[in-house]
Amino acid sequence: MKKSSAKPPSRKPQEIEPFDKRGINFRKFKADLSAKDILKLIGPVGGQVIFPFLPIETLSTTKTVGRGRTNLTIVAPTVVQTDATIPRATFSKQLQPRKPGIQMHFEPGAYGITSVGNYVMEFTIEALGPSTFNLTGSGNVQNAGTKVLNGPRRVSLVFKNVLPADQNFGFLEQTAGGVWHWFSVQLRFPDLVIAL
Repeated sequence: MKKSSAKPPSRKPQEIEPFDKRGINFRKFKADLSAKDILKLIGPVGGQVIFPFLPIETLSTTKTVGRGRTNLTIVAPTVVQTDATIPRATFSKQLQPRKPGIQMHFEPGAYGITSVGNYVMEFTIEALGPSTFNLTGSGNVQNAGTKVLNGPRRVSLVFKNVLPADQNFGFLEQTAGGVWHWFSVQLRFPDLVIAL
């Protein structure tokens, strides 16, 4: 009996997840809270001039650890793509038995902060259809709750009176809906609003 030789595969192997060249304009992502909304949660109302602060830290799929205990926990992603034009993690509640989400731990003292402060943790995501999320964290969180999101969004979690040595965390966890992308989470001081 004649042995047949092994034939090479007839087609080229394909990437599991192809390189995503799609560009994204983060300026078009809608914020869920304005500077005045955040001020209502943490202090006196009023003011007309807003001075934004630069972020204290920004974490993403390509930078998952900050100073001290500042770091990320990425829960149940379907794909984490660090080589895309805009790196991201993709999630789908429908594909996971566990609730997918992003959690950030932060330690203000590791950034040289020596006094009690208020902070905003902002999650930059894109929901590809209506999806329900649980937004919460540890410590004195001002706006925890359920959020129904669709499209490109910046979702803010507001922390009040955080001590420099505190090691707090905040998270955005999907409870229902379809596919969504997470791009980054940013920790910053609330914008300064000055009354005129």
